[in-house]
Amino acid sequence: MLAPRTMDALLDLAALQGDAVPSPAREMARLSLFDWFVVARAGAPEPVANIIRDLVAEEGGKPAASVVGLAGKKVPARAAALANGTISHALDYDDTHFAHIGHPSVAILPATLAVGEEFDVSGAAVLDAFLIGAEASIRVGILLGRPHYDRGFHQTATAGAFGATVAAARAMGLTRDQTRQALSLVSTRASGLKCQFGTMGKPYNAGLAASNGVEAAALARRGFVSADDGIGGGQGFIDAHVDIAFEEEAWAAPPPKAFLFEDVKHKLHACCHGLHAAIEALKALKARLSIEPDAVAAATIRVNPRWLKVCAIERPRTGLEAKFSYAMTAAMTLEGIDTAADKAFDDALCANPRLTPILPRVEVLGDAALPDTAAVVRLDLRGRPPVEAAHDLMARVAPDKLKLGLRAKAAALLGQSAAVGLWRSACDLDTLSARELARLMNG
Repeated sequence: MLAPRTMDALLDLAALQGDAVPSPAREMARLSLFDWFVVARAGAPEPVANIIRDLVAEEGGKPAASVVGLAGKKVPARAAALANGTISHALDYDDTHFAHIGHPSVAILPATLAVGEEFDVSGAAVLDAFLIGAEASIRVGILLGRPHYDRGFHQTATAGAFGATVAAARAMGLTRDQTRQALSLVSTRASGLKCQFGTMGKPYNAGLAASNGVEAAALARRGFVSADDGIGGGQGFIDAHVDIAFEEEAWAAPPPKAFLFEDVKHKLHACCHGLHAAIEALKALKARLSIEPDAVAAATIRVNPRWLKVCAIERPRTGLEAKFSYAMTAAMTLEGIDTAADKAFDDALCANPRLTPILPRVEVLGDAALPDTAAVVRLDLRGRPPVEAAHDLMARVAPDKLKLGLRAKAAALLGQSAAVGLWRSACDLDTLSARELARLMNG
């Protein structure tokens, strides 16, 4: 058994009293909740959103929970979690936790909201269940480690399914034993592969995690019996999916002593988070030196080697693929195209005559000395000495600056009026019910 203590650690976390949660972690969760509503509503018109909405609406069932973009109709909680998880990750514009190697909110919050709406819990209870479920997913993500991710698994979906289960179980009010059964059961459902990156399958992975969590909790609530420990027990999820488990690292400082969710990073560029450090470094160079694209003979981007399998598409063919391309986002930044605007990432981008000549001049190299969150950009300039800049996303952003950035992002995606309304709701969360929160999905 590679992870014998994880089940009990997750059960302790699931049972944590709300007053034991540190305020900074809860405030970061509030920002992520606001950001989730923004990206979910912005993603509502996407083709993948239309397909998944049509599926859950056509299947019908108990009208329990709301779906983004499906005003006036409710569906079963499991179906709502599937749809909302998929829709909110459609733009790939949601938060990331680099130690977890995944996106916490899109897997956890859809499960929390769906169950919270069905069981009519308070907004404060939604926030706590979401935060605790997200923390669980981060801990499991660390336990699985980079080898799990590098093997081809998408931790947003695999680790996320366990976090979604914790959140759903807490919102349902399950007992410790019922939560154990749910966590053990979801171990046989947790799935998600990185081969789906750049396709509709990537956001679907987030929806699967949310749906699996709701399903496992709902079955446990009805008395469904699973293995005693399907996570860390013999032939359980951990044993089957990794050769080495990082259990000590995952639980070295368990909650409430520490909440790793406080280190979650929010996207301010509408593309894979692995690209953001390079974009920021390049923006700094362009702003400081007034560099024009034609002046760049070559651009070299150094990043941790793991990103070379994630977002180093050299010649993207679609807007989705462009979101996983250092070359394209570098060309966009040099040309002054706003990478914060999701509408910029359309299929026409890949044939833009201003951008395509730049792509061959961008080289991406792996540098194992760099952390996952950092990038170093070197520009070889015509008639001038080369210049270089570095950026690390782990540098803490001041709370006020982060709030301003998220509100500006919301206004850019939804319009100023909608952004202001969502911000007020996030600030007044403690006075709302889950059902009132759910209405924010559709304006």
